[in-house]
Amino acid sequence: MQPPLRQRNGTHPALCKLSGCSKGKPQVMKPGEEMQQNTTGPPLCSWNLASTTDFSRPTSLRESFISVFAGGAMKYSSTRGGAEGTDFEGVLFSGYAPDGGLFMPEEIPLLDSNTLRAWSTFSYPQLVKELCSLFISPELIPRQDLNDLIDRAFTRVRHKDVVHLSRLRNGLNVLELWHGVTYAFKDLSMSCTGQFLQYFLKKRKKHITILVGTAGDTGSSAIESVRGEKNMDIIVLLPKGLCSQMQELQMTTVIEENVHVFAADGNSDEIDEPIKELFANTDFARKHNLMSLNSINWSRIMVQIAHHFYAYFQCTTSLDITPLPTVEIIVPTGGGGNLTAGYIAKKMGLPIQLIAVVNSNDIIHRAVQHGDFSLLGNVQSTLASAMDIQDPYNMERIFWLLSDADSGLIKTLMEQFCMSKSLKLPEELHRKLSEVLSSCSVSDEDIIQAMRRCWEDNHYLLCPHSAVAVHYHYKQLDSQLNNTPRCCLASASAAKFQDAVLKARLVPEEPPELKALQEMETRSIALTREEDWAKIIKDKIEAIAKRRSLQESI
Repeated sequence: MQPPLRQRNGTHPALCKLSGCSKGKPQVMKPGEEMQQNTTGPPLCSWNLASTTDFSRPTSLRESFISVFAGGAMKYSSTRGGAEGTDFEGVLFSGYAPDGGLFMPEEIPLLDSNTLRAWSTFSYPQLVKELCSLFISPELIPRQDLNDLIDRAFTRVRHKDVVHLSRLRNGLNVLELWHGVTYAFKDLSMSCTGQFLQYFLKKRKKHITILVGTAGDTGSSAIESVRGEKNMDIIVLLPKGLCSQMQELQMTTVIEENVHVFAADGNSDEIDEPIKELFANTDFARKHNLMSLNSINWSRIMVQIAHHFYAYFQCTTSLDITPLPTVEIIVPTGGGGNLTAGYIAKKMGLPIQLIAVVNSNDIIHRAVQHGDFSLLGNVQSTLASAMDIQDPYNMERIFWLLSDADSGLIKTLMEQFCMSKSLKLPEELHRKLSEVLSSCSVSDEDIIQAMRRCWEDNHYLLCPHSAVAVHYHYKQLDSQLNNTPRCCLASASAAKFQDAVLKARLVPEEPPELKALQEMETRSIALTREEDWAKIIKDKIEAIAKRRSLQESI
């Protein structure tokens, strides 16, 4: 028997203003009902909300629709049920939840079609502001402060629109998410998260130590979001020799007192292990205010939801029809953070079909196609190196959403996976996964062919990760399977991956700021396989604490 729902009524005033709701009453649905189009009266403000007092049992996250902002602020719970009722600030300064799970909002807003129409004219920064306001209580960050933080986050972006859609031949739409300081899509969510951190740290007069494992792009983006800050130290573990030269230089050339880079003799999944171990030591993590800027941090996922809304609005010619048109969003996928953001956007009412495209590390593809969520040997090195991940931890969030927030089930499944590195998804969970996601696995040869074809057709250079998405577009185009508009998310600039561009027999571009890195001093600490990485990182964290204590005593 399911526990009773904790329901709250009310509406978000910003949404009412946008959608024209005059009475301020949400549409409340009974379990099993679908939201009805409101074609005669004022548009309805509808939200999807369900939470229970006992997260070890199934909830009705899928079936109950009520408002977010009534009776209290947005709260967050662990996917494994060991923590609930945490506010945004608490989640922001966390890594994994204390029980090893990942934090997720207890309520998912459901936007009606009139709201989507109103939002369709928004710029990318405006969308980020609106979406973040749904997940961050104004008691924690007042709306004007939130707007200012997001504006500040995008001051170093090189494109006037922050995000740009290139419309190429044969219906190829490439959403350039890489105009940030490190030429990678992660700059967008990372810069916002850095601003949120600084906002609270200044108020609380605290210091934090950030732990980040990177397959290539995350590390440099995280470093740039906090470099030089006195109240934040960052420790980054990179896989030596498995990033592109440019990716590695973007990390090792940052010579700042608060930046500590370790070059490990291992792959990206192996790098994650000591980080998980340190977060699992809850007393140590609490003592040193440890947190993560990997996409285990909810703030990263939250900001990335805007990618999908902006992609949808840019690729639709008209929203004056009912039902609203569908757009395919093709997501190059490694750890699954952007994919999770896309699925949340879909649950919020955005009419998109998500396509998860992976390289030869194809655990997500196998999970979608066959329900096989298992590791197969070691991580394979590919041209799309930032996606060389066999343990995509954000899939836990997607499984949790698909299971109607059944944290008991998720705890059992993920503990089994952690123990055996092998998991056969329950039949019902696999069925739901395959309904909401399509998938495709792409080889290095496919990547090279997509890069060459895009150049020959458009004189447009793709990075190997973006080429993974474009390969799927060309595959659909050649087979003439459907005419649905689609958008390929471009995760990085080709300038960061000159070796891949050369392998495609193309001429690399080299922006001056990236070229200059090759002449700069570098600094990193080597980690060999024989060493205890967790102990070395722990010692570094304690050394940081001693340094700060000494500085404060002077």
